[in-house]
Amino acid sequence: MSRIGNNPVSIPEGVTVEVNDNLLTVKGKLGELKQEFEGVSFEIEDGVISVSRDSESKDHKSRHGLYRSLLNNMVEGVSKGFTKELELIGVGYRASNQGQRLDLALGFSHNIVLNIAPEVKVETISEKGKNPIIKLTSHDKQLVGQVAAKIRSFRKPEPYKGKGIKFVGEQIRRKAGKSA
Repeated sequence: MSRIGNNPVSIPEGVTVEVNDNLLTVKGKLGELKQEFEGVSFEIEDGVISVSRDSESKDHKSRHGLYRSLLNNMVEGVSKGFTKELELIGVGYRASNQGQRLDLALGFSHNIVLNIAPEVKVETISEKGKNPIIKLTSHDKQLVGQVAAKIRSFRKPEPYKGKGIKFVGEQIRRKAGKSA
């Protein structure tokens, strides 16, 4: 029994959900998202969507909770949006952006220049005495996470000094250095 799949998803004002064949479309003030599905069916009534599976096969049971979670993320994304913040920790680590071009100075011989997808809005915050912060905002949760993971992969936080790119609020497991 899927505990997550049985929970209904409420639709806030200004969000429309359409189900055509095997395509789920969610539109809201921040954008439009589409998702293909199979093995489940959606019932829309009184501003609430419920997800039910077509059969009791193991494959359909496993997709029941998945599609409910994807639907919930789509509805939340087009109504509120998602934000990820990354913090650069290290001497001389800098981030700047011009439009959708992100320029990172991470201690390598050359700067890393990354073109970010147009659906994701990028903003860099640099204050004196504080670590630079990269703020990513979009209506697509999956895309924001993917872009944030790509940026983090350029210089992951290391366990001895904690230098690198980390998510804001992330705890880094620290190790003791070599004992003298």
